[in-house]
Amino acid sequence: MKRVAILISGGGSNMIALARSMEGAHPARPVLVLSNDPSAKGLERAAAMGIPVAAVDHRPFKGDRAAFEAALVQQLDAAAPDVICLAGFMRILTAGFTGRYAGRMLNIHPSLLPKYPGLHTHQRALDAGDAEAGCTVHEVTSVLDDGPILGQARVPVLPGDDAGSLAARVLVQEHALYPAVLARYVTGDRRPVLL
Repeated sequence: MKRVAILISGGGSNMIALARSMEGAHPARPVLVLSNDPSAKGLERAAAMGIPVAAVDHRPFKGDRAAFEAALVQQLDAAAPDVICLAGFMRILTAGFTGRYAGRMLNIHPSLLPKYPGLHTHQRALDAGDAEAGCTVHEVTSVLDDGPILGQARVPVLPGDDAGSLAARVLVQEHALYPAVLARYVTGDRRPVLL
């Protein structure tokens, strides 16, 4: 049984989708939900699901990313995860951190990478006049929102869409895509999932 740690910064909707998927015959189980915000609602939700939780508040580490990441590593290594899933974790990680967990860390991003790495992805897709948008699960590397693509889900951009309506439809696909990729990934299968 593979051990999965999930990193969050907010409400944890993707964390919930991942955790709920890891039941029954699934080859993995969540062993930790870790946040950079001690008040993140997702921590309460994970605890209510019986998942161990921890927080490393990034604010006291302002200007010292290495110390913040060292505190994250301490929590992660204590949980001994086989796979780390970034699920709305809104901190940029250094090459030292990503290198430590190379080949074992996944991220979900709300665009069809390589389009629109970073923030404001839905508005950027609208501004570009794209006919479709979506989300991507990729293996994490030292380059932001880069790394081998492990899955994508597409949604049409509809007339009258704004960033909020588009984001809501993409989020539905995120909740389907991330669990599908994880289920495949923990068995060693790196073939992309396309929804």
